[in-house]
Amino acid sequence: MITNTRLTTPVAPTTPTTPAAPTASTAPAEETRYEEELARGLVAADEEAFAAIYRRWGSLVHTMATRLLGDTYEAEDVTQQVFLGAWHGRAGFRPERGPLGAWLVGITRRKIVDALAARTRRLTLIDSAGRAADTTGPDEAAPDRVLDRVLLVDALARLPRHQREVLCMAFYEDLTQAQIAERTGMPLGTVKSHARRGLHRLRLVIEQPAVPDADL
Repeated sequence: MITNTRLTTPVAPTTPTTPAAPTASTAPAEETRYEEELARGLVAADEEAFAAIYRRWGSLVHTMATRLLGDTYEAEDVTQQVFLGAWHGRAGFRPERGPLGAWLVGITRRKIVDALAARTRRLTLIDSAGRAADTTGPDEAAPDRVLDRVLLVDALARLPRHQREVLCMAFYEDLTQAQIAERTGMPLGTVKSHARRGLHRLRLVIEQPAVPDADL
């Protein structure tokens, strides 16, 4: 049974139920038949067929996501979402509408659009919270902006120290990563790593559902 955990490269099956992948010299017709067998296996919830599908198209999906998102970590998340989405939505695959590979590419494009939209929402939240902190007094701030600021401050407070410091210098002082590296003495690659991981953690904190108060 496939569970909602980070996908890793599946181990090759020990039983011969999944057809062997065609070699480079295989005729196109055999290649097509192989993909059709994988598609039938997916629809039938065959985990070995799903593992073969991941091995066959995982690299393509990850490359597409990396190219369009420009972030390897986000690309890994999108790749996971694509294949989990394919597994849970396998009943919706219609071979008459196109081959399995094209179906996966379609899912990938939708997941990338979702990731870009989520990134825009995060940046808008951060920007509005930062502007409210700089230009608006406590009595003048609109309630939604106050909430944005509170959410941002709380989310930043949960980050590891170095990630928090890097993001605060970027958000509130408008410093570039090169300037942050110069000020802190950290290597530029380290600053980039802290920024990338900090933004990822910040996204998870901001987007996680609120926990109901047990006293209510």
